[in-house]
Amino acid sequence: MAIDLEAIRRKLNQLSGNNSRRNTMWRPTEGEEATVRLLSFPDNDGQPFKERWFYYNIGNNPGLLTPHQFGQPDPIQNLINELRADTENKSSYELAKKLYPKMRVYAPVIVRGEEDKGVRLWAFGKMVYQSLLNIMLDEDYGDITDPTEGRDIKVVCTKAPGRQWATTEVRPRGKQSKLSTNNKQAKQWSSEMPNLDELYSCKSFDELENIVNTWLNGGTDDEMNEDVGTQRGKTQPATSETKTKKSYGNIDDAFADLAAEFEEM
Repeated sequence: MAIDLEAIRRKLNQLSGNNSRRNTMWRPTEGEEATVRLLSFPDNDGQPFKERWFYYNIGNNPGLLTPHQFGQPDPIQNLINELRADTENKSSYELAKKLYPKMRVYAPVIVRGEEDKGVRLWAFGKMVYQSLLNIMLDEDYGDITDPTEGRDIKVVCTKAPGRQWATTEVRPRGKQSKLSTNNKQAKQWSSEMPNLDELYSCKSFDELENIVNTWLNGGTDDEMNEDVGTQRGKTQPATSETKTKKSYGNIDDAFADLAAEFEEM
């Protein structure tokens, strides 16, 4: 059997840390303007970007990937269905709403001025997602991800006076441009998309069941970790940080915390 050089290259990158979440994820900086070039995921049913659904704010977990989106058994989704079926109990309905998963969208991106870092992943929410899709449906712009006839995008992250949370705005550049003037480089970027499934993986049914049951029963996250361990399969020692339950008023903050947690792994 012939040796797969691309597979060897990916393995080398994993061993050297080049594929770590710290190196893979990109996030716009508040108060600054960035110019990026979006790419499309190949073999994604014609959709340019990938959606992932997470449960968040359950105990001290900033984000839990939902198994049911992949057709796998999901104890939290089962609980949501049971709570929604209890139409006579308003508190059941309120708890079901709290447990509803939230969508996060991932796009491959080249950040202009940081091309040496290669293709990274930009995670954003529903509003940015809708804006980007509307741009692509506009006949004046079309497929902004096309490597030869696409367009760069300006990303502006600002926080208005008196507002608690920053907002992200996307605007297409006026002129079409190539992904790279170096055709070899453009081809390499297009073939080296980060693997989203290697960055985020589902916990097992039993792990999720223990997490949500401990949370519902008012237990601490230390007890959760003693039951199911961390994502690496090791029991996490108790610290003052794990004893403090976190609450997020904004989904972006929750996922920023999720990304930071992954970076520390």
